[in-house]
Amino acid sequence: CGSSCGRDRGMNENSTIWEAENSPEGEFTRFSRTLLTLGAVFTIIILVVGVFGNLLTIISLIRCPKVRNIAASFIISLCLADFIFCIFVLPFNAIRFIHGSWRLGELLCKLVPFVQYGSIGVSLLCIAMITVNRYVMIVHHSAYARVYQRHWIVAMILFCWIFSYGMQVPTLLGVWGAFGYDSNLGTCSILKDQYGRSSKTPLFVIAFVIPCLLIVLCYTRIFWVVHQSEMRMKQHASVANAVQNNLRPTTGGRLSVDGNASGQVSDSGTPQQRVIPSTAPQPVRIKNQRDIKARRNEWKITKMVLAIFISFIACYLPITVIKIADKDAAHPEAHVFGYVMLYLSACINPIIYVIMNKQYRQAYKTVLLCRSTAMLTPKTPRTSGGNSEKWKDAAFSYNLNRTQVLEVSMGE
Repeated sequence: CGSSCGRDRGMNENSTIWEAENSPEGEFTRFSRTLLTLGAVFTIIILVVGVFGNLLTIISLIRCPKVRNIAASFIISLCLADFIFCIFVLPFNAIRFIHGSWRLGELLCKLVPFVQYGSIGVSLLCIAMITVNRYVMIVHHSAYARVYQRHWIVAMILFCWIFSYGMQVPTLLGVWGAFGYDSNLGTCSILKDQYGRSSKTPLFVIAFVIPCLLIVLCYTRIFWVVHQSEMRMKQHASVANAVQNNLRPTTGGRLSVDGNASGQVSDSGTPQQRVIPSTAPQPVRIKNQRDIKARRNEWKITKMVLAIFISFIACYLPITVIKIADKDAAHPEAHVFGYVMLYLSACINPIIYVIMNKQYRQAYKTVLLCRSTAMLTPKTPRTSGGNSEKWKDAAFSYNLNRTQVLEVSMGE
């Protein structure tokens, strides 16, 4: 076999030396075999559910026109990041649970955390982008169509990926911290470089803390605007009820106005007549009903994205707190729980879509049952002039005033 056998033997020896120097005394070697087996089982279950759920969501959003809107573009990017996490991170971490330490060599010990942190960064930035989308639609609706054009949407999605992975390149190259095996934590993570520098804290602040603050600020403003809109609507409703109560039927089926109602009499003291149309033109009613339905669906998506963000924080925080509070792994079960919760973030979003959005459920059924997507194609009734109205989330966001945009929140 000559030189090739010599090279293979040298690579195997180097890998064995690296494993012996870096993995035997890791955190997991102090854990019970039962606990590690449970961790491996849960990781594999999350892997299977995550791959299936995220791939199904991507296919459904691409195939079904009714759920194919601007927010769906960012959700597809989010699902792709979670899918990559499931494919390229979870299998190696399941092996780590099985062996009780990292035994896959130095190269994978650098690449796996690179992909892991990059995917988490993309996921959070996509959630932030969807939140900003909801914010602009509700708070600055007049600018919505101008901001969310096709080229800007593509640029936003590319930014999420390039920024999340690009800011890790110096660490991957070893010029600002380094990826490697952390014997104290028993996992591959970000270590200090030869000059004692580590990028872990700056990356955490830039890629996690700042996007979270942005999301919180946007939702605070969104719900404040919704609250103010609801207050205005209640005032308008009370005025409308007062006017309706002051109307009484007369002979012949006509309505007269109670002269005692304040603000309803003329300068001469006689009641003013109001002309109250009983019905609106058919095309106007159809358009209004369709706009209300579209606004209600967009508001549901806004709440769904908030649920995704809360679940992301709930999955990410346990391992962060545990690593800080229990550096010596005095409570092994807490560490395994923290890892499993972190991995759970990659498969929980499709479950949220199913629970919170009827259109997504219909899209999933269409794909799973191999049905025609025609049933999910939005209807486009024609107006009296013969022009069809298209279903676009921009169509109602910048043509209606703020109270109209948010009126559906009263019924949710």
